[in-house]
Amino acid sequence: MTRTVGIGWQDFEMIRSRNYFYIDKTSFLSEWWESGDSVTLLTRPRRFGKTLNMSMTEQFFSVKYAGRGELFEGLSIWETEKYRKLQGTYPVISLSFANVKERGYEKVRYRMNQILMNLYLENRFLLEGDLLAPREKEYFDRICETMNEEDATMSLHYLSAFLHRYYGKKVIILLDEYDTPMQEAYVNGYWDELASFIRSLFNATFKTNPHLERAFMTGITRVSRESMFSDLNNLKVVTTISDKYADCFGFTEKEVFSVLDEFGMSDKKQEVKAWYDGFTFGNHTDIYNPWSILNYLDSRRVGTYWVNSSSNSLAGKLIREGTKEIKQSLEGLLRGGCLRVEIDEQIVYGELNVKKNAIWSLLLASGYLKVVQAEFEKEPGCWYYSLMLTNKEVELMFRNMIRGWFAEQDENYNDFIKALLGGDLKAMNYYMNKVALATFSTFDTGNKPSEAAEPERFYHGFVLGLLVELAGRYTVTSNRESGFGRYDVLLEPKGDDDGIILEFKVQDEADEKELTDTVRAALQQIEEKKYETALVSKGVPKERIRKYGFAFRGKKVLIGV
Repeated sequence: MTRTVGIGWQDFEMIRSRNYFYIDKTSFLSEWWESGDSVTLLTRPRRFGKTLNMSMTEQFFSVKYAGRGELFEGLSIWETEKYRKLQGTYPVISLSFANVKERGYEKVRYRMNQILMNLYLENRFLLEGDLLAPREKEYFDRICETMNEEDATMSLHYLSAFLHRYYGKKVIILLDEYDTPMQEAYVNGYWDELASFIRSLFNATFKTNPHLERAFMTGITRVSRESMFSDLNNLKVVTTISDKYADCFGFTEKEVFSVLDEFGMSDKKQEVKAWYDGFTFGNHTDIYNPWSILNYLDSRRVGTYWVNSSSNSLAGKLIREGTKEIKQSLEGLLRGGCLRVEIDEQIVYGELNVKKNAIWSLLLASGYLKVVQAEFEKEPGCWYYSLMLTNKEVELMFRNMIRGWFAEQDENYNDFIKALLGGDLKAMNYYMNKVALATFSTFDTGNKPSEAAEPERFYHGFVLGLLVELAGRYTVTSNRESGFGRYDVLLEPKGDDDGIILEFKVQDEADEKELTDTVRAALQQIEEKKYETALVSKGVPKERIRKYGFAFRGKKVLIGV
């Protein structure tokens, strides 16, 4: 009889006591304990079992679960006597910032104060008797939703001291999703305030805390040392590029295939692999995201489970408002290509819009890209990584994200596509102007962008839109060499359609008095540079190649042939 797949459970005790489907990850407990690291920060994408593993860790070590060995019976950790004796022997402080997503600093502080207050409420037994001095009891009672920053930043430090005194053993501190409020702070504009508070909290909790035995933090990204961890020289960082704990978060291919056999779905292995495989942690390849696998087992059909369960807003914003190089790189990735870049695993949120490869570091950490090759170059002395989209599920996420860019003008955009395919120049002009007018600002990041910059941002986003919408009929490429130059956009038919060349130009009012002059210059460039060469070499007859010049002036567009 197959096990019940309980969707959404992140409490280890609940899963084990109800005998829900579970893949044994208790080897993490012994691997972490044997490492001897004082404070560990582990980054993994969302829905990769971080919260469940933190729950498992709390329930293994915490004195509150002393005598609950039945939760671990039959699992790998319980095979060793040393760990059977260790279970339930430490005071543990466990907290999560996963739900701290408020849009303003004061609201975030209030929410974090609530989390810290609840920890004190759970441990009110410490107030009994004379364990705490009168001044310490006064401090204990000041821990509330409205406490000041000074009390809040020291709260975990003092709670560690109180628990150490009560149990006679130093504490283990577990912090899940430490960076969730930091991402919200970046998106909503209160980064500096929150970073200052978090820095003080972390310093008091993890660095200057003599009552700390071990600590483990999880998150999606490794926030830069300068922003958050400047004082934590005792921090061991384990990212997706690290070998440590590589198979402890996420399912291995062996585990997934074994489960498919158990559920009578052995014939679905290659389908599941195409959709959900592709994650790489360190040198360990073929890692599957648990959320998609669990939902697949439950529904017995493929779907975009993981990418629809997490917020993709930051990734979407950075790509949509990014440079032409970012959009061109995504274009290549969507065609199944590879992107070779230098990766800095430390995410500096304030530099995401300006640092060259910051977005690829973020997408790698978030699980949307996978490493297919890593090379160290002596000059300039850094690692370069070859990256691809992780799997089919991620590819569909990006395609849907691009469609969303034109969602407000979906009808007009689709009508433009129909007009382009049908060669209706009048309709192309009508609908293109409607789309451009509505979406120029969507691709704009500047407060006062130049008219020359706006069309370029729109154009590269528009090319991605063509790539997505016409994938069944055309191979869409941009900025490639053909003839004696680089064309803007080329649509190579996969069937009997016409080949299409698009050239974009912003009006140069010094030389072009009217937009018709700009259109003429664009068409002339197509002819002079012989851009049709690429299509002719693929067997498209010259008489079946249509050429369009797109002229921009501000938000106005004129298309001509």
